[in-house]
Amino acid sequence: MTDIKFCGLRTQDDVLQAARLGARWAGFVHFAPSPRHIEPDHAAEFFRAAKGNLESVSVTVNADLALLEEIARSLAPDWIQLHGNETPEQVIAARGFARNGIIKALPVAEAADLEAAAAFDGVADMILFDARPPAGADRPGGWGEKYDYALLKQLNIDTPWLLSGGLTADNVRAAVAVSGAFAVDVSSGIERAPGDKSENRMKAFTDALTEQS
Repeated sequence: MTDIKFCGLRTQDDVLQAARLGARWAGFVHFAPSPRHIEPDHAAEFFRAAKGNLESVSVTVNADLALLEEIARSLAPDWIQLHGNETPEQVIAARGFARNGIIKALPVAEAADLEAAAAFDGVADMILFDARPPAGADRPGGWGEKYDYALLKQLNIDTPWLLSGGLTADNVRAAVAVSGAFAVDVSSGIERAPGDKSENRMKAFTDALTEQS
């Protein structure tokens, strides 16, 4: 099955459902403007109670050193996702705060946007391609925006990558097929409302990928 990252988890039930469904990653957003924001110590409490093979991901946006230190101290995440305009140098500096490595998120709206991946190829441990946010947005992700996923077939990078942006149970199979993704990230597509995850939608999303394989 395609690896799944359930992102923006905010409750113990969210994390337990991710574990039950066999997701690879549980994503916790540490960014106050987001409706999915959670404090690192709360994320740590929920994650410790989960069973299974989940890997934790702390999602940050242009995080300063103090926040990275707090995340490392409270959660000791397997991965840190940098979802802002961080540079390759900042990716390297952040790696010491994560057990496994850094996921660098990059926005995509058109083919030219993929050129940004070259600077992070071999620098980040994984790259996440998300939809470019709407004009004037106060956060870089979690909007449910879609793009032409087939653009990712043009990628020429060695770094493993994840597909994100507007995925739902209804479109994820087709999105994986046209993009060639080995892993997917979903947040708004498994919610009743921003920040409010639905166990049924999480299961439907997983079922869609299971049927694919």
